[in-house]
Amino acid sequence: MRLVLASASPARKRVLTDAGIIPVISVSEVDEDAVSARLGPLPPAQLAQELAIAKARDVARHFPSQADVVVGCDSIFELDGQAHGKPLTPEVARARIAAMSGRTGLLHTGHCAIRAGRQATATATTVIHFAELAADDIDAYVATGEPLQVAGSFTLDGLAGAYITGIEGDPSNVVGISLPTTRRLVTELGVRWTDLWGPASGGPGR
Repeated sequence: MRLVLASASPARKRVLTDAGIIPVISVSEVDEDAVSARLGPLPPAQLAQELAIAKARDVARHFPSQADVVVGCDSIFELDGQAHGKPLTPEVARARIAAMSGRTGLLHTGHCAIRAGRQATATATTVIHFAELAADDIDAYVATGEPLQVAGSFTLDGLAGAYITGIEGDPSNVVGISLPTTRRLVTELGVRWTDLWGPASGGPGR
């Protein structure tokens, strides 16, 4: 059995690798902005789920075997009911981080697993509490470039971890792929989680 990850995210790959699974990487060609425009206004959690489905389906076309399970994910941060993806520019990142300072938000990650045409989906949500950040802290963090390419302008497993005072829910979900959610979805498709373990884990792949 192989897990095919429909994402170029090194953080998602690292989460799986640390859990004993060496994924096959196949990046989807989905235009997220085009999909979002076609779907119209959606609640942040639903938008994350729809984008995950689009990515997984795009990649699954190339992996029709029963021996492959394709997993697509998409993460969106919600603050005040508004969806926030990757900020892409320092100006947007700075404004978002300032708005998050001292507050609580939600990180939604949509998951879609596909095996030989069968599909299982779920969205995982983690509550995140942020410390109050001084303006110079925000400027220093934005200057590192880390927040520009991550949903919500922060990462739990990077430099921003020192500014996250607590979470409620699955920590791997904040990094970009929920291990418990992914295990449940592949199990629904008839795949034992332990069958996905690679040689480095000492599991069946050895």
